[in-house]
Formats: sequence, C-alpha cells, structure tokens
Amino acid sequence: MTSTSAVSSALAPYGWDEAWADAFAPYAAEGLVPGRVVRVDRGQCDVVTAGGTVRADTEFVVPRDPMKVVCTGDWVAVDPDGDPQYVRAYLPRRTAFVRSTSSKRSDGQILAANVDHAVVAVSLALDLDLGRIERFLALAWESGAQPVVVLTKADLVPDPLTLAHLVQDVETSAPGVPVLTVSALHGEGLDVLVALVGSGTSVLLGQSGAGKSTLANAVVGADVMDVRAARDVDGKGRHTTTTRNLLTLPSGGVLIDTPGLRGVGLYDAESGVGQVFSEIEELAERCRFHDCAHETEPDCAVRSAVESGELPQRRLESYRKLVRENQWIVAKTDARVRAELRRDWRRKGAEGRAAMEIKRRRRM
Repeated sequence: MTSTSAVSSALAPYGWDEAWADAFAPYAAEGLVPGRVVRVDRGQCDVVTAGGTVRADTEFVVPRDPMKVVCTGDWVAVDPDGDPQYVRAYLPRRTAFVRSTSSKRSDGQILAANVDHAVVAVSLALDLDLGRIERFLALAWESGAQPVVVLTKADLVPDPLTLAHLVQDVETSAPGVPVLTVSALHGEGLDVLVALVGSGTSVLLGQSGAGKSTLANAVVGADVMDVRAARDVDGKGRHTTTTRNLLTLPSGGVLIDTPGLRGVGLYDAESGVGQVFSEIEELAERCRFHDCAHETEPDCAVRSAVESGELPQRRLESYRKLVRENQWIVAKTDARVRAELRRDWRRKGAEGRAAMEIKRRRRM
C-alpha cells in the first residue's frame, strides 16, 4: 500500500492537503485510495491517484441525482483492486459551481467541484453582454469561489481609450471582482492571470467562441486543448471542449476547462445575485419598506438613485430579472416560497386594479 507521505507528495500538485487527508481517513481505513477526478464522461471518470491515473466507474455514487453525481474536481475514494475499478464515494465538497438544467424540472447541474477561482472568459470580438456577465457572476459567487472576469482577444480593441471604457463597463457590473484584459495571441496580460490562478483550483467558464481553450493553452504553456476559429459574423464557435478537464499548471494550481455554455440558468443563487448587485442591496436598506420591490412604492431609495443617475437603469432591470428568475426556480421545490410569491402576485394585482380604478374615476 502506498504510504501517506507518498500520497501527499503525488497528489499535492492537484490540491491535496491535510484537511483532505483528514476527511479521507475513514475511507483509508477501508483500504480505499484517494484521487482527484480530472474528467467525467459516460458514467465513468479518470481519477489521478498516487499510483497514476485510473479509469473508474461511478455507478455507486447516486447517478440519478444530478447534484450528487461525481464531477470534475471531486476528491474521491477508489477501490484499488477492482476490475473494473469503482468510485465508492466522494469527499464533502468545499465549493460547487451549479447551474439550473434546461429540463422542465429545473434541477441543479454541478459543473465543477472544489473550486477556488471562477474565471469568466468574455470575448471582446463581440459587443459586451453585461447581463450575461452578471448571470455568470451570480453563479460564481453562489458557488463559494472568487469570480474573475477575463476579457479575451484584447488585441481586437487596439484603441486604449475604447478598451478602458469597456473595462469600466464590466467593473461597474462586477463589484468586488478583478477584471483582466488578455490577448492570448500576443501574450499580453497573461502574467497577471497566471499569478492569480497559480494556487488552488480555477474553473474556466464562458460561451463558445470566448477563447477559453486558447486561454487554457496559454496558461498551461502547451497545446493541451483543441482550438477552432470562431465565426467572424457573430464570434461564435463550435464546442471545442466537450468534457470538463482538470489540468495542472506549471506555475502551481490546477485549471478546469469547461465546454461553452449556451444556457446559464440560476439555481438557488439568492446570495450570489445579492453579491453581484451589492450597491442595489445597500440602497434598498434605505427604502421606506423593508420588502420594497423598487417599482411603485413611495420613498424608494433604489428608484431615487436611478432618477439621479447614481444607478444605471440597466442594472436595476437586470437585478429584477435575475431576482424573479431565482424566485421561480426556488419556488418549484419550496412550497413556502410558492405561497409567498402567490401572495405577492395577488397583492400587486390588487394594487394595479386599485390604481386603474383611481385613474378611471379621475377621468369621469
């Protein structure tokens, strides 16, 4: 059996530490070995262990629950002597990046586990979609990871003033989040990104065509990911990456590259939304009513900030949209939230009817 020191030495580059060793102790007593999942596909996964990378089956780990399936980034307990080998369990996750599935059930789908940094790649080849960036950031904050926005293909914006304005727009939409500009083609800005992801685990997120695979290759320092050109007309690319892959970085740390995400549905991300729109949450504390919806209520500090120009109207509309979406997702599985939403809808309906009646009487 491999010694404890040998396990620590072999797995340290993948993030193994004393806390993980303590969590694994009960499984070690059963003769299982630790490993980190570097790739998952078709009910099986590649697990890096002290003895090398093994192919293991995941059927023992509740495969029907999308939140409990084995995921890239998980630390797992593997049966070393089985043929085939099996993952018997995964260790409790420190963080988990979760989105809503596209199914009508709106289940959660875990994309990456035990992540320290969530790197959101956004291509400067297209007009910025600030609403989509805010959506990614809400999920990133909710996961427990530190978000980072990387504006890729910066070489396509040669004018420094224009680039500075684009960065400022993103910074306004991403309070508390580092915003980096990178040109993987020319190596510009990569040193800052490499230093940032050089410890812990980072997950690389974004739409197809955002330049994630090119960025992954640049950070890793080798052509480990296939790269395909995006269409000039809309900047979109085919899914270069089709599975989530965990890669070790020469500077330290590991990177999980993910397929391009077309849909980024929220999944129980109330605190994440609040973090993205922290300035609105702070303003809301000065509203007359603690449950102010920032619509027609008197003495609403949020609407006052919009009217004075302190808060962009677009930010408020985006906030409302994500709050409503998150409430709808939560309500599908929480009867109490459903009841509260129904009461709120009835109240707003009654207020609307009363306002219309007042207007009707004034016309008479």
